[in-house]
Amino acid sequence: MLATLPPRDEMVSAFLASDAEYDGLFLTGVRTTGIFCRPSCSARKPRPENVEFFRSIEEALAAGYRACLRCRPMDLPGGTPEWVAGLLAEAEREPERRWRESDLLARGLNPDRVRRWFRAEYGMTFHAWQRARRLGGALAALREGQGVLHAAWDHGFESPSGFSDAVRRLTGEGPARSRDTRTVHLRRLETPLGPMLAGAVDAPRGGELDDSGRDDSERAEDVASGVCLLEFTDRRMLARQLQVLQRRLRATFLPDAPGGSAVLDALAEELERYFAGALRSFRAPLVLAGSEFQRAVWQRLRAIPCGETLSYADLARALGQPSAVRAVARANGDNRLAILVPCHRVIGSDGQLTGYGGGLWRKQWLLDLERRGRERSGRERRGRAG
Repeated sequence: MLATLPPRDEMVSAFLASDAEYDGLFLTGVRTTGIFCRPSCSARKPRPENVEFFRSIEEALAAGYRACLRCRPMDLPGGTPEWVAGLLAEAEREPERRWRESDLLARGLNPDRVRRWFRAEYGMTFHAWQRARRLGGALAALREGQGVLHAAWDHGFESPSGFSDAVRRLTGEGPARSRDTRTVHLRRLETPLGPMLAGAVDAPRGGELDDSGRDDSERAEDVASGVCLLEFTDRRMLARQLQVLQRRLRATFLPDAPGGSAVLDALAEELERYFAGALRSFRAPLVLAGSEFQRAVWQRLRAIPCGETLSYADLARALGQPSAVRAVARANGDNRLAILVPCHRVIGSDGQLTGYGGGLWRKQWLLDLERRGRERSGRERRGRAG
């Protein structure tokens, strides 16, 4: 939550309009019912004079309010619903299975609802998610030396020709020539700001990234292993970002891959420490899949110390291109590694917050978190010096 609340008139207007853009920015308490809600709650709206606003769940509870059962403000934003968790668990147990709409209906699940949830959270429909799992698993088996026929049958393809067609659509080549196609492991990570979709490249060839995370080539065969995606799942650009990654990295996606990814395991641990205020810099290797100019901007973003900010103009000057402010802003917006490449540390020249793919409320939350950590570190250093 923000350290300060927006003006009351603005919050009243957002609440009356059920504006989801304000979720996470404040909570609304209704005096006549004793219930507190998210701004986006669809329940019948009270009179404005019967409403008060809070910065946090703790404040609302301390004031004697109870959580709304409709908008469930105490749940993590975008948390995995129980009906999805059960489906994911079944899919995990049988990754080669081909689920059909009749299978979903037999479990009491609406196929349209399932499709919408997966598109919102993974950038693809449930059926595309299944295909990605099967294809990614089969290509991983090929890289490990398994034959084409066994790789196809073991991962749910009904015929070798069907497997061959799927591989050709992805790589432009047949399975025998696609053993070097890399896999992007996808994992949904829960955070205090809502779920994020993380992706890590499993590169069959090429050296590892150095400590700077630099990737000096756009050629797929030169891309090393590392994190290539970290986005909030409600970002509107998520589906497009996945398409760009697939093209640039010549990769297939393997959601929640069996056996997982060591890179994503390490990232999840670092993110947990970061959100707890115990981590100020990340060591996870990164894959910066972009143009030479984009990578230069992203590397400069990584050099902004935690707890500090720069303006777009400052960033352009630091790159030696003071007139390229708009180009810098575009590269900032094209960043696919939220938090790790800290584009949230870029603000307007007037000191005001400017656009952020995850929403301005998240940008402010992250800046507040980092500033508190910087102040705490400063106190600790002064204490040791004293």
